Amino acid sequence: MEEKMLTIKRVPTVVSNYQVGGGSEDTMIQSQTLTLGCGRNCLGKCCLPVSKLPLYAFKKDEYESTDKFSGSSCSGRRPVSFLNNLLLAKWEERMKQGLFRYDVTTCETKIIPGDFGFIAQLNEGRHLKKRPTEFRVDQVLQPFDDTKFNFTKVGQEEVLFRFEQGKYTRSHFCSSSPVNADSNSPNVVAINVSPIEYGHILLIPRVLDCLPQRIDHESFLLALHMAKVASEPSFRLGYNSLGAFATINHLHFQAYYLSVPFPVEKAPTQRIRMGKDIPDNGVVVSQLLNYPVRGFVFEGGLKLRNLSNAVASSCIRLQNKNIPFNVLIADCGRKIFLFPQCYAKKLALGEVSDELLDTQVNPAVWEISGHMVLKRRKDYDDASEKNACRLLAEVSLSEERFEEVKAHILEAAGLQEVESVGNGMNEEESLQKPHPPHVTSHLTQDCMVLH
Repeated sequence: MEEKMLTIKRVPTVVSNYQVGGGSEDTMIQSQTLTLGCGRNCLGKCCLPVSKLPLYAFKKDEYESTDKFSGSSCSGRRPVSFLNNLLLAKWEERMKQGLFRYDVTTCETKIIPGDFGFIAQLNEGRHLKKRPTEFRVDQVLQPFDDTKFNFTKVGQEEVLFRFEQGKYTRSHFCSSSPVNADSNSPNVVAINVSPIEYGHILLIPRVLDCLPQRIDHESFLLALHMAKVASEPSFRLGYNSLGAFATINHLHFQAYYLSVPFPVEKAPTQRIRMGKDIPDNGVVVSQLLNYPVRGFVFEGGLKLRNLSNAVASSCIRLQNKNIPFNVLIADCGRKIFLFPQCYAKKLALGEVSDELLDTQVNPAVWEISGHMVLKRRKDYDDASEKNACRLLAEVSLSEERFEEVKAHILEAAGLQEVESVGNGMNEEESLQKPHPPHVTSHLTQDCMVLH
């Protein structure tokens, strides 16, 4: 029997002012002008290699202990890092230049009463500034297609700076650095022109390599480095796989500032007990308890790369098993949430109620973490914990399926779960309450986004 292709009509967010359909005309222009440039000062091979961009080079320290870069939490008071000052200053420059499609600082935001403390935002701009398309939702891994919109077509005015690992043990910044001086395919930080919150940016690893939206070890380590270097508890990075509401098949992470904790950061967890014969790299894996979406929490690691590899290996296994997922990097990179999900598949099969469909809310990493971006005034006014939980319940895997996925993840991370009997840890000891019950931002009150 012929395999049925699952498709779903969606209106993905426009993340760049150059996202205008990704037609063949753009491709033709670039291919004809590889040596002369396309005249748009873009991020393609025609323009980027001969360009100069600001460069932030972070120190080479992926083998440093995770304890050293954040201690028990990054919520202690310390000066605002240079990376935050740089990012926010350049982001606000782009706002003054009128590059954003709306002023996100005028969006109404409130905490929904209830046990979870869901955050609701009314963002009608994201509803009005979209374009219709169709794409497959039943394949997490899909080849890069240069005829579709991708980040090589973005203009360099949307780029804030390059983010590269330096050669030394100290970070440094250069306001104008030749792109081809130290990288054949640079990592770039660009604005999201349809922002969800203050400072909403895109981290695009190795932009010229045209990588599809799929996790690899080095790119995930890069994202973890950004969280660590920012050292700002209100700054989180997120990742959406294909099939889990990624809208562009070109590898990228998102990040923004939010001055209150995501509800998932406050959820209790239960540590997954590991066999004693497994090499101890310091990584602790837990599962969420009493949260609408079943998920995993990764923490610790003797070295930064230990934690990064454990999560990246788990994501790669999910990709290879065709299981959509979302990732949230929180607490300055110390805590990483991994959510396997099934909402898009249910949506394509017609298993989601019309009531939820009418909201046009696509539960990606921010919504799953508890930041509900609502596009209609009615939904915002009627926002309740019950409504949020109803949506997120459709995202979560069943208990049986979650256990199957857990086995894949632990195997990929080089871990093995054991039964509770005789493992030296009782039930009460394995239960953990969230470490930071609230976020203490290092930014000034002018940067706070809860209005």
